[in-house]
Amino acid sequence: MTPKETAEYMFGKDLFSQWLGIELIDIKANYCLIKMHVRPEMINGLGTVHGGVTFAFADSALAFSSNNTGEAAVALNCYINFTKAVRNGDVLTAESILLTDTRKTAVYDITIKNQNDEVVAGFRGTVYKIGKKLTEL
Repeated sequence: MTPKETAEYMFGKDLFSQWLGIELIDIKANYCLIKMHVRPEMINGLGTVHGGVTFAFADSALAFSSNNTGEAAVALNCYINFTKAVRNGDVLTAESILLTDTRKTAVYDITIKNQNDEVVAGFRGTVYKIGKKLTEL
């Protein structure tokens, strides 16, 4: 399967990413660009998007980029920096780029932007390659 076909296969099984309303925009080997519309049920008590939603969105980008070559990988360590408030109605994109790759681990940098091309969060994720094909799981 191509990276795009692999990401689509994975997305078809990923009910949480589907619930978030994620769209796969661009998929290449070890890379992805995804999009999500912020909905009212994603808003916290302060009137901004819940941080867990932004984290989950970035985590999905990590998953679609780190697994799209068909080699299964799981998150080992992730952290996020929130840089701008996200509001109801915003449209977010997350771009995941491979930084380093070894036999068993890889590190990805994910940038989350709003519809005005403003960075709203930065996410760094390390994955562990479990030694199985994605289709074997």
